[in-house]
Amino acid sequence: MLNIHARAWVSNTINPFGGWLARKGVTPDAITIIGTVGATASALIFFTQGWWFTGTLLIWGFVMLDVLDGAVARASGKTTKFGAVLDSTGDRLADAAIFGSIAWYFARHDQPWMLAAAMLCLVLGSLTSYIRARAEGLGLNATVGIAERAERLIIVLVGTGLSGDHLRVPYVQAAALWILVVASTITIGQRMAAVWQQSRDAETA
Repeated sequence: MLNIHARAWVSNTINPFGGWLARKGVTPDAITIIGTVGATASALIFFTQGWWFTGTLLIWGFVMLDVLDGAVARASGKTTKFGAVLDSTGDRLADAAIFGSIAWYFARHDQPWMLAAAMLCLVLGSLTSYIRARAEGLGLNATVGIAERAERLIIVLVGTGLSGDHLRVPYVQAAALWILVVASTITIGQRMAAVWQQSRDAETA
């Protein structure tokens, strides 16, 4: 949903900086790799220790590079199929590190309901992305749903960041994770319904 409504505004904001980086010789693949490694390392180092606020700030900064690599690719004209696959692979790795690290923390601290929520977010998020990729491989469109990657990251990082360090807002992380479980489940249903309708229309035609 945010991918649709915010894309134009984000592009207009980021594109000038992307053009500047392209002129300096920075490649989009390098940005993708730095963003993936940074977000993954930040999650594994900070979230596993329960340092939620610091970890959230670092992860958010590295995740934003995911927007910047596209701007650099467009400015430099270096959009490649490998770059697209690398970007998607990096997204999946970073997402797995974020939710896996949260799950690891709660497993170590004997909080089974929070562990379950984090694991469900991890599995449902991966399934949401898989449905879109599989559909696109078959020539169908599954870019629908209330919880795409941008929404999932905003929900989990805001909820996790507010629960950490000096803020310590009670129950906000639990609420964020379980809301995300529900939203991801709905998104899977929406994407499967969209694929079913398109497949049915194609067979009818």
